[in-house]
Amino acid sequence: QVQLVESGGGLVQAGGSLRLSCAASGRTFSNYAMAWFRQAPGKEREFVAAISWSGDRTYYTDSVKGRFTISRDNAKSTVFLQMNSLKPEDTAIYYCAAQPLDYCSAYGCYAGPKSYGFWGQGTQVIVSS
Repeated sequence: QVQLVESGGGLVQAGGSLRLSCAASGRTFSNYAMAWFRQAPGKEREFVAAISWSGDRTYYTDSVKGRFTISRDNAKSTVFLQMNSLKPEDTAIYYCAAQPLDYCSAYGCYAGPKSYGFWGQGTQVIVSS
């Protein structure tokens, strides 16, 4: 099994930056593709970004392209989400998720919450205007 713990959330003004981290423990980290999802109050959980097990492919939802960057450090068993130019609509609880090595090969699969078997507890991000 894999355990995921997010950190780095907080309160930031619009236009600011924040860097989220997700530390993994358990099964070999490099065998999993990783993703970030977010959920705002009263709304469904939505896909934010994903990175393949090898790190050579990344995927983003349109609303964060050019502002957010997902990356991973397999030596540290950690995935990151660098968030720049934050907007109030980015306010949400951000969750880290993991999926088996070869489960997804296209955007539609990576963007679906049901593709992931392991989830972190979430970290709150609040962007004030």
